[in-house]
Amino acid sequence: MRTKNLTLAVLVLTTGLSLTACQGNEDSAASTSDSRSSSSSATSSSSSSSSSSEASGTSGGSSDSGLNTSTTGGDPATTESAAGSGNGQVTTGTCKTADLDFGTAHGMGEGDLLVSLKNTGDACTLKGFPGVDLRSQDASGPLSAKRSELNAPVVNLGNGETTRFTLHYPAAEGTGVYVSAIEVTPPDETHSKALSVSLRLQIADGADQQVTVDPVGTGKQ
Repeated sequence: MRTKNLTLAVLVLTTGLSLTACQGNEDSAASTSDSRSSSSSATSSSSSSSSSSEASGTSGGSSDSGLNTSTTGGDPATTESAAGSGNGQVTTGTCKTADLDFGTAHGMGEGDLLVSLKNTGDACTLKGFPGVDLRSQDASGPLSAKRSELNAPVVNLGNGETTRFTLHYPAAEGTGVYVSAIEVTPPDETHSKALSVSLRLQIADGADQQVTVDPVGTGKQ
């Protein structure tokens, strides 16, 4: 009887242990399953977050690119025009007679006539001796002024700027040849401009050799 009771107790104990072991395995499996599920969920969440981040980054890159284009974009012609707009003057070549306003005034010395040339066009350049012919009703023909020995400078004239040259002649103390006009031809030009003047030249041998003209841009400006 004792042996049976002992055997029964062993069976009960064994059965209990088996049930406990099975339950432990089930709990472990459930725990493992939950762990895998959580891990999968976390991985999925991380992947989703990463995808969302990448998508957001791509979108942000496109947006930044658009901003850069908007900021740095512009009309190249306008930029070149603005870049090319500066303060220096670019000359268009030799000054033309049609773009010059002429004027005359008596100089400080007797026998000096100042002739002014004002540029009314685009920036241009003058260099050399002007041609000057003196016309008189008392003479058979015009008298051409000879060139002086002065060196000719380069004169750049912007719009509205003025330069001068000087005509030298032997002034008559009494009666002489009356000059009522001069014809001026700027350097490197073929067109002349007639200017009204009131000069009286000496009548003497060699007097015509004393009529000289200086280069444009020399003398007191």
